[in-house]
Amino acid sequence: MLKNENIICISSIDWDFIWQGHQEIMSAFAKNGNRVLFIENTGVRTPKLRDVGRLKKRISNWLKSTKGFRKESENLFVYSPVVLPFPYSKIACWINRRLLIEPLKRWMKAMSFHDPIIWTFLPTNIALDIINEFDDRRLLVYYDIADFDVLTDNPRKLREMEDLLIKKCDLIFAQGEAIADKCKKLNSNVHIFPFGVNIKVFDDFLSSAKKEDPPDISGFKRPIIGYVGGIHKHVDLPLIGYIAKCHPEWSVVLVGPKQVDTRELDVIPNVFALGKKEFGDLPAYINQFDVCTIPYLVSDYTKTVYPTKLNEYYIMGKPVVSTALPEVEAMNRENNNITLIAGTHAEFVKLIEKALISDSGQMLSERTSVARKNSWSERIENMSLLMEAAIERKKDGSPANWQDKFLKIYMKTRHTVIKTLAVALALYLFIFYTPIVWFLARPLVISDAPKKVDAIVVLGGGVGESGKAGQGYEERAEYAVELYKKGYAKRILFLSGYTYIFEETLVMKALAVSQGVPENAVMLENRASNTYESVLVTDSIVQKERWSNMILLSSPYHMLRASKVFAKIDGGLAVSYVPIPKSSFYAHDTRGVFSQKISLRQIGGIVHEYLSIIYYWWNGWI
Repeated sequence: MLKNENIICISSIDWDFIWQGHQEIMSAFAKNGNRVLFIENTGVRTPKLRDVGRLKKRISNWLKSTKGFRKESENLFVYSPVVLPFPYSKIACWINRRLLIEPLKRWMKAMSFHDPIIWTFLPTNIALDIINEFDDRRLLVYYDIADFDVLTDNPRKLREMEDLLIKKCDLIFAQGEAIADKCKKLNSNVHIFPFGVNIKVFDDFLSSAKKEDPPDISGFKRPIIGYVGGIHKHVDLPLIGYIAKCHPEWSVVLVGPKQVDTRELDVIPNVFALGKKEFGDLPAYINQFDVCTIPYLVSDYTKTVYPTKLNEYYIMGKPVVSTALPEVEAMNRENNNITLIAGTHAEFVKLIEKALISDSGQMLSERTSVARKNSWSERIENMSLLMEAAIERKKDGSPANWQDKFLKIYMKTRHTVIKTLAVALALYLFIFYTPIVWFLARPLVISDAPKKVDAIVVLGGGVGESGKAGQGYEERAEYAVELYKKGYAKRILFLSGYTYIFEETLVMKALAVSQGVPENAVMLENRASNTYESVLVTDSIVQKERWSNMILLSSPYHMLRASKVFAKIDGGLAVSYVPIPKSSFYAHDTRGVFSQKISLRQIGGIVHEYLSIIYYWWNGWI
């Protein structure tokens, strides 16, 4: 068997889900000295309401682990990635590559986990993204166990992804004949490996001197008609109900987690759903069954399914009644028809009745013999031999000259550069040539209509919006003069603690007086060094001058912060927030989507204002 390899397993189930081939194979590899990273299911479809529990479990696993990674056992690690659950959205896939692959690469670097064998159960975008990230992989193996395109909400896209994967693979293991035929159309390296059975777990139970009955099944009436596995949408619930109603003297026992609504069964008194059990406990439950069942619906999905439980039933020597699944029928043809296969609900009940009265020791021996031929240890050993041979073939056929290697690296780098430039250009156009930033800045603007008040209070510009001294105050002073001349107030108060060669308040006063405002109508205040202090000073002046209302004049994007500071102080003053109507610093064309160009300095001014609001909130000023 393989030894001393690094293996990445892209799984279609979570590690803590029902124990099956995924966990069995990877556990065997880990026990044989290989290091295994088991990446939990990233999905083939958009989740629905019933998946909430699974999503919560994933988030819980991530929080309890180290950035999603945890050590499950010696040489075996589990990665529980948190990704956006939209497997066919281009934006979600782009984001998921960063959410999943970057942490994966960092973990691999920390663990010296290099030259991996990649084994995938999934044919999805995310699986291909992981695979494409590792050109140094030793081998690519796809274990195709189901027609996932039947499960997804975008079958065409998933088939495209699967075709790409099949063509890339060094080896393909197929669950059954139908899947193998599909894969052989695109790749000749296909081998059939149905799911097997862990013989040791069942032998340990069978050889035990004392076989204790599970307490939750020991009191049931016999005969017990049993099923082991998830109670999911592929299980024929009406068939189970039909069995129970036809024979109310039977106990119909279901061992496995509920994954669908089972209310139609819950009301039947002789149906008992015992929930999920640990894999090591299953032999004790199957031992109590008089007849085992595979009550699956026959559908496009189940036509390629080989039920794992079939060999688990047989290793215990139990008779099995199944619906007419193609893979069960194929297995039956090769093994003397040891499974009883029904085409209708009525026939299913008749075959259970037959199994209860006609079972024999010879048939028990045949069943255990069939199961032993399907042991996981033998399956995995044969898979491993094929993988080792494929690795040797790759070595012999690898590019020998440096030119091939260099050109491969060059092409990958060129594609990366082109993609990066395209993304950068798209972001540049989106930010600088669309109204998105102006739209995001809109909440900063409060604009009241001017009305007659006791005073016009003007907050100086300083270097606030433009980042340069001497800009901003002129527009504010001129608009204050305009409002004064229109008779909206008889006083103007200029506030600023900023000095650039001259005090800013003195410059604003000089500008107002030069435009016809009487000198005695202008008040100056230079004690404030920021908006918060300006409001405090204004409040003290308001109290002193006994003003009852005022116009606050500043730049458009400064108004929200100023209003929140006034609201915090709440002095009972009626304030009209009147920004300058035309700010040259924030000037832009609004006639078309791509004409609303914004400059980097304008973006900086808007970002500065939002950061200032956060800072004021942190300090308790708003």
